[in-house]
Amino acid sequence: MSYITPAELAERPGARELAQLASSDTQPVKDYALMDATLRGTSRVAWTPEQIAAADAALARINDAIAEAAGVIDGYLAQRGYTLPLSLPATSTGKSVLASWARAITRYLLNKNRITDETKDPVARDYRDALKMLGLLAQGKYSLGAGDPARDETVSSSTDVRFAGAPTVFGRDQLSRFR
Repeated sequence: MSYITPAELAERPGARELAQLASSDTQPVKDYALMDATLRGTSRVAWTPEQIAAADAALARINDAIAEAAGVIDGYLAQRGYTLPLSLPATSTGKSVLASWARAITRYLLNKNRITDETKDPVARDYRDALKMLGLLAQGKYSLGAGDPARDETVSSSTDVRFAGAPTVFGRDQLSRFR
């Protein structure tokens, strides 16, 4: 199961970045509007068949990266004991968290040939952060929020705490008798 769609990737990081990353050297996607239409699944009649073929090849590479990112995420979810494929309600905060991690991992996978300082690269930083949070999730130190299937439903979410104990032996009332 994929946690992000090409249409969501068209929103962020955008068709321009994805066209530059996923295009082959022999068939680059030069028209970013075509890449945007391909990612969103809208009409592409204004472009030539060769341009559409290049965009389709780039989309195939993007879909491969999405599938690989889903595999990485599923590996961490399986460590925690989630039933896969994970299905979260649409209102769950976990769905957007998983999409964010999938976006970071997908971008990193598409940027494999990038030569940069990994300590200062935002793509590498987001990837490392996503893996760190997935590791915390697998250890049980992080939750996907409301609707998390691994969350212990027997634990009350109330913050009401009450203490009871034996009556005091040397309280104010008892000591006032000795004055």
